Amino acid sequence: MPAAIEPVSYALYDRDFDGFAEALGASFARYGFAVIADHDLPQGAVDDAAAATKAFFALPEEVKRRYILAGAGGARGYTAFGVETAKGAQLSDLKEFWHVGRDLPPGHGYRRYMPDNVWPAEVAGFHPAVGGLYGALDAMGVRVLRAIARYLGLDVGFFDDPVRLGNSVLRLLHYPPTPADAGGHVRAGAHEDINVITLLLGAEEGGLEVMTREGEWLPINPPPGSLVCNIGDMLQRLTNHVLPSTSHRVVNPPPERRGVSRYSTPFFLHFEPEYLIRTLPSCIGPDRPDRYPVPITAEDFLQERLREIKLI
Repeated sequence: MPAAIEPVSYALYDRDFDGFAEALGASFARYGFAVIADHDLPQGAVDDAAAATKAFFALPEEVKRRYILAGAGGARGYTAFGVETAKGAQLSDLKEFWHVGRDLPPGHGYRRYMPDNVWPAEVAGFHPAVGGLYGALDAMGVRVLRAIARYLGLDVGFFDDPVRLGNSVLRLLHYPPTPADAGGHVRAGAHEDINVITLLLGAEEGGLEVMTREGEWLPINPPPGSLVCNIGDMLQRLTNHVLPSTSHRVVNPPPERRGVSRYSTPFFLHFEPEYLIRTLPSCIGPDRPDRYPVPITAEDFLQERLREIKLI
């Protein structure tokens, strides 16, 4: 088993798109994960959002809790420490987070699925910093999906319309210092992501691990300046498991790092709410029967899974 997932250089995207798509797709098919090196996300946008994230989570607990939106299922604003629980787990994760979603114009039909964003008044520059990173990752996600479409033998723009107004969410994650006796709780229990693909900027602290097909946990420690990308359950369903959504977790730190917080910023790219997830005919065959003969909308799938992880 390899010691790490081999990075794919984003520099290939314009120079050898087919080569980039093949290398990226092969990593997804093998691990459900890929590491994209040399990406062109603006470093200023990354740094500004990181600073705003740390400033928000440093606020007093009573201030952060003002941004819990009742009945929103954590879709926007603040979700407090100890709420989210991995599917099938009994103990909650050791984390708190903030969610930012897509802004829609007044009167848009999708507003019934996507609530308005809220922005903490106590952190100067939070809105432009975090909103800017959302836009950059949203655009990067479309480019990654174009490579995935090529790998699958689809038209390169196959995913463009289904995600154009997708219910995508940027999560600002804070894992506080971990007590010596965590009572069985972990920073993030083993889980698969709900969405289409997830883009994750490298965290300063380690802990992310992915389950290999051999049943071993493989640490994901990407080179500095890399982007980790993984397949979500929606894309796994669409491709009939040609591209797998792989179980992953964030383990508790070793004793010498228990007192250090961990921050990360996953971007969960989603289909538009009314997109019908129907198995791709090219992913069905005699040796790969259709696992999902009954299609489901992205919104119904999302709500089903949010109930499973105790956010609604």
